[in-house]
Amino acid sequence: MTGFPIDLLVAGGFAIWGLLCLALVLVGLPGAWIMIATAIVIDACQGWWLPASAPLTFHPLTILAAVAVAAVGEALEFALSAAGARRFGATRAGMIGSVIGGMVGALGGSVLILIPVIGTLVGALLGTAAGAVIGELHGGKKSLRETAAPAAGAVIGRVLGTMAKLPCAAAVFILLMVAAFVA
Repeated sequence: MTGFPIDLLVAGGFAIWGLLCLALVLVGLPGAWIMIATAIVIDACQGWWLPASAPLTFHPLTILAAVAVAAVGEALEFALSAAGARRFGATRAGMIGSVIGGMVGALGGSVLILIPVIGTLVGALLGTAAGAVIGELHGGKKSLRETAAPAAGAVIGRVLGTMAKLPCAAAVFILLMVAAFVA
């Protein structure tokens, strides 16, 4: 530790930032990846407040473990979102459309609905449904009426996927926060 506890201030700031990133996961944004990127930036910049001989705040193996856990969360979200759409009769095009629509919708909702968190969440859910409908219609095998069930399934799957991803993001947060305070 240095004479002035700036490293403790950085760790505390990271903890607060990590909680905000967890909230991003709830609305479908990549909060775990933002935490990991922040940890990498802190490691790259720590020479500004720690001696050059100090070990990295986030050991490379800690970063790799966080990446592995975040990747599991992404895989769970993708699989559950696609499975929800499939369970309600979506084709491959509908499943792909729901995933793309959810991402685009989250970003669009954040910009168009200026209520923090709510805009992103509403955008993600509407985008998921719209993406499933567009995917189903693009396949040409379904009428607009027949796309309702796959779209509903995609939204249910998206919600379940996000709920499955949240514990993984929480694990990334705990892992990195402990590393920040122990270093």
